[in-house]
Amino acid sequence: MKTAVLTDSTAYISAQMREESDIHMVPLNVIFGEEAYREEIDLTADEFYSKVKETKELPKTSQPSVGTILEKLEELKEEYDEVVAITLSSGISGTYQSMRSAGEMAEGIELHLFDSEISCLMQGYYALEAAKLAAGGEDAEKIIARLEEMKETMRAYFIVDDLNHLARGGRLHGSQAFIGSMLQVKPILHFVDTKIVPFEKIRTYKKARKRTLTLFDEDASGGKKIRAAVIHANRPEEAELWKEEIEKQYPNVAVSVSYFGPVIGTHLGEGALGLGWYKE
Repeated sequence: MKTAVLTDSTAYISAQMREESDIHMVPLNVIFGEEAYREEIDLTADEFYSKVKETKELPKTSQPSVGTILEKLEELKEEYDEVVAITLSSGISGTYQSMRSAGEMAEGIELHLFDSEISCLMQGYYALEAAKLAAGGEDAEKIIARLEEMKETMRAYFIVDDLNHLARGGRLHGSQAFIGSMLQVKPILHFVDTKIVPFEKIRTYKKARKRTLTLFDEDASGGKKIRAAVIHANRPEEAELWKEEIEKQYPNVAVSVSYFGPVIGTHLGEGALGLGWYKE
């Protein structure tokens, strides 16, 4: 059996890295007015944040169509017998369900779905691990088992500069009272059961950042090998400072800097920062 690895654009793996790792991708879409852009193909993160500043209305987002995914599966079956598909969390997007529908329609290739229950480079880490295993000849069953193992230690927390984006987009699950009263603070959010929910109410960004690093320390201080990602929404300098700080304190941690791209950036808004990690 030859196994392909497929993910969606919100994994935010660079085109070069996807090519080197033999990871295939279907894009989600960002819509400004009447114009739709395929994330990571027609629109980069830098272009997105510049464009948002030029427009009055927030853009909208949409999942890949079943037809687009089916087309990709038809392409993959020329070379592969099965596909492991890793999607962003099913609780914030219909991409998982679109993948499932396309898999049921596809003939000549078997689709194995994995709900990352997260997004961004943390989702990307699943795809990269799957690609490494597929390259080593492992089949879908063993790859999925390894991804489930990774999920046990996968953590991610993020600080949003303005909750309005998540509230209006319906992506923040929790009490409306929280949303209404906390718009002026910097709460820490995380994923629980596929959905984005508040973790703690923090009054300032500085305190939220410190609390996030305290949560990270609970895993990182044990000395075990950890892979981490600092993720930013158009705050590259701040992200690099986080990376340097973590690397200096924890020699056991490999840290990457990544970004909230157009689709996730639409819902989190510019200025968001996140820290995610898992035990290798």
